[in-house]
Amino acid sequence: MTDKHRIVTNLAPDAIGPYSQAIEVDGMLYCSGQIPLVPETMELVSEDVEEQTHQVMKNVKGILTATNRDYSDIVKAMIFLDDMNDFGKVNEIYASYLNEPYPARSAVEVAKLPKGAKVEIEVIAK
Repeated sequence: MTDKHRIVTNLAPDAIGPYSQAIEVDGMLYCSGQIPLVPETMELVSEDVEEQTHQVMKNVKGILTATNRDYSDIVKAMIFLDDMNDFGKVNEIYASYLNEPYPARSAVEVAKLPKGAKVEIEVIAK
C-alpha cells in the first residue's frame, strides 16, 4: 500500500471543486492545476496574462513551500492557455522562475479555463 497524503495550505488558493491542492505519494508531489487566484481573496489577480502567469507561479511556489520543496524540485510541468498567442509571454515568465535543467513540459491551448483564467499550470515535483 502506498503512503498518500493530501496537501492543504493557505499559501495557495483553496480547491474550488472536489480535488486537493496537491497529493504526495511515495515521495512525489502531484499538484493540481493552479490558476491566477489570489489566495486571500479567491479572485483573479487581473485580466492581464503576464500578471496571471506571475500569480500562477506564486501559487505553485506556495504548494512547493508547504511541502519543503522549491521550483528546482519540479520534474514535469503542464501549461494550459486559453490563447496560444500568449505562449511567448507566458514562456518567458515561466522560465524566469526556473533554472536549468528545466523540467519536462507540455503546453496546450484549451477552449476555456476555470473562472475565465488565461493560464493554468500544474506540476509534478520530486
